[in-house]
Amino acid sequence: MRAAIYNGPGDITVEEVPRPTIDAPTDAIVRVTHTAICGSDLWFYRGESDREAGSRVGHEPMGIVEEVGEAVTSVEPGDRVFAPFLISCGYCEFCRKGLHTSCVNGDSWGGENGGCQGEYIRATHADGTLVRVPDRHADDEDTLRSVLPLTDVLATGHHAAVSAGVGEGDTCIVVGDGAVGLCGVLAARRLGAERIVAMGHHEDRLSVAEQFGATETVAARGEEAVERATELTYGGANHVLECVGAASAMDTAIEVCRPGGTVGYVGVPHGVDEDGLDVFGLFRGNRTLRGGVAPVRAYAEELLADVLQGTLDPAPIFTKTVDLDGVPEGYRAMDERNAIKVLVTL
Repeated sequence: MRAAIYNGPGDITVEEVPRPTIDAPTDAIVRVTHTAICGSDLWFYRGESDREAGSRVGHEPMGIVEEVGEAVTSVEPGDRVFAPFLISCGYCEFCRKGLHTSCVNGDSWGGENGGCQGEYIRATHADGTLVRVPDRHADDEDTLRSVLPLTDVLATGHHAAVSAGVGEGDTCIVVGDGAVGLCGVLAARRLGAERIVAMGHHEDRLSVAEQFGATETVAARGEEAVERATELTYGGANHVLECVGAASAMDTAIEVCRPGGTVGYVGVPHGVDEDGLDVFGLFRGNRTLRGGVAPVRAYAEELLADVLQGTLDPAPIFTKTVDLDGVPEGYRAMDERNAIKVLVTL
């Protein structure tokens, strides 16, 4: 099989690699038909996080089940499925409480599991991980394009909104105009927010935020952005979604959060250890910080239902489509901010 390989910062190639096989009764082999390049992939692509050279990449799979182990009961060959960015067993203490990202039997999609930016993957806990798309939607390309973000960014934006406590009639601020931030706007609207202020640096992305339900946007930087957002919300919002992960974005989120409010954070933290977290800002304003790695599997069914009935559509985040050979080009496009999110079709 062929798969995208990380060789070092700025260097992605597509190479022949061993195809995964059934190793355990709980395994399933999936032929990937759709996947994506994630903003979090840019951390290793830019050399800002560690990753082993020669490793397979990708964590947002959708495809057709090819083979299942004898213990698998939830899917069968021929089913259309998608999966979260982490594998989970579905039955341990943490899976039972909806915290699938802390699964004691969990696994990633790298290594011998295949890498999702490739032709085949092995789900080592198929029943706890794979989500079946109903047959009536299984070949509708427009619908599948809208379903794919459930593997990561849509559910991650939803986790930010849930963690921030967004509810009916609320005012919230979304920090970040990447795919997760835009999906955070969608999620806040779905949860009933009345006012949604989207903060970012790119006018084209902020126009997508408006399409998704943002009532106001802020394109300024630094303190000017903080002042504008707090002015729009008469002193800050009770519900703030931090969807970037950089230390500066976390500081902004805390600054625009109203005293007594909550910051829901889902951005993978980078630079926070070096630059420090504004704990005093949290303490002084009795602000709550909630969030972390999104338990995508816990949200899959409820979000899928809305996507399938047409009331939730994150597909506009895909602004470039490539085939497997085009994955290196897709990384370059996202790195250079020429694409919000790249869809890969196989």
